[in-house]
Amino acid sequence: MEKTFIFVICGSIFSVIFVSCAKKSDGTGNNQDISLAGKNILMVIAPKDFRDEELFIPKEYFEKNKATVVVASSQTGTVIGMKGGKAEPDILLKDVDASGYDAVVFVGGSGAKVYFDDATAQGIALKAVENDKILAAICLAPSILANAGILRNRKATVFKSETDNLKANDVKYADQTVVRDGSIITGNGPDAAMEFAQEISKALAGK
Repeated sequence: MEKTFIFVICGSIFSVIFVSCAKKSDGTGNNQDISLAGKNILMVIAPKDFRDEELFIPKEYFEKNKATVVVASSQTGTVIGMKGGKAEPDILLKDVDASGYDAVVFVGGSGAKVYFDDATAQGIALKAVENDKILAAICLAPSILANAGILRNRKATVFKSETDNLKANDVKYADQTVVRDGSIITGNGPDAAMEFAQEISKALAGK
């Protein structure tokens, strides 16, 4: 009886340790299993030369956590990323109603420059803010938000080549991988793609 009792106690301790380890964060301070069930996310990519990691890594993460992801661009058909990845936009920018999404995410890459002063892209971003949606941009794409006046007096980050543009638009530039200021989230490049996705997910979950 004594040996059996010790075995049960040890087994219980092992179970507690196993469950505790399974629930650890990924090292970035973000829980890996945030549920996004019922959330609709719009991801905006350039008609060519979007940054592959900045689309595919967050998209996979969002969908793994049960979100519905819609990809928008200024053209339909196959769009090629900077590293050769292929995407098929679901909707044209001109047909987007930002109020129908819980988050709007602008993907970077050299092609994102086409949206820097694009009225349609800026209009989507502005409508997202007006409707209290999560608005996010990574790499070069924060310049879209800055040029629209959305980041004025807000803290944000961006790819290094666009830091002067943010400062010229009265943005409080922060040399960080990912920055969250209220409902607006920015990332500084492809290496930040996973952290960027996780921060958006936290915001969508109200964390």
